[in-house]
Amino acid sequence: MAVPPHHPPAATENRLLESAGEVFAEKGFRAATIRDIIRRAKANVAAVNYHYGDKQGLYTAVFRYARKCCEEQFPVDADAGSTPLEQLHVFVRSLLRRILDHGRPAWHWQLMAREMMEPSAALDEMVEQSIRREFAIIAGIVENITRLPPHDPRIRLCASSVIGQVLFYRHAQAVVHRLHPEQEFARKDLDALAIHITDFSAAALEAIAKRQPAKPNGRRRNGPREKNA
Repeated sequence: MAVPPHHPPAATENRLLESAGEVFAEKGFRAATIRDIIRRAKANVAAVNYHYGDKQGLYTAVFRYARKCCEEQFPVDADAGSTPLEQLHVFVRSLLRRILDHGRPAWHWQLMAREMMEPSAALDEMVEQSIRREFAIIAGIVENITRLPPHDPRIRLCASSVIGQVLFYRHAQAVVHRLHPEQEFARKDLDALAIHITDFSAAALEAIAKRQPAKPNGRRRNGPREKNA
């Protein structure tokens, strides 16, 4: 039985989802066992079978649960009437909080990162149900700031670059701590990072908007390469 949409799971379901999320994040889908999960959840196999059918069903439900929690706690949509720069800031801040905020369960992002390295059908669903929509949001913001034509490939590249700045602080966190021990990741620090990434990205987007696209031979009509030719 799938998790009913828009309804909070019952106590047993909640324990199963939280415990399963922790175990799947730690061990991955293949190595995780139902025995590990029910022991941590203080539940029984019958509860897993009743609510989710099998381990694959539970795994899928855990992904839906984690994404729903992230989307409700840290929405990437800005308020109606916000400027494109305000929308960019909201998107960046929400993404930073989703993956680095101490107030959210650590296993949420760990599970998703593991799934990206070892993709399954759950990743396909996650992309189609949420990631594609969120990428469309940041691509739309980029398009509004740069005023580039809707199908210009630079919109996709710029949107990916904005997201990449955020992901750097998650994937390179151990390196960042060693290089810059003063860098913290409390809420106020994430807010400061969001402002920096927004300002940096906005300046880059405005510069790109002023440049002509590259010719087939890789040269531009203006810019450093043209001057050095």
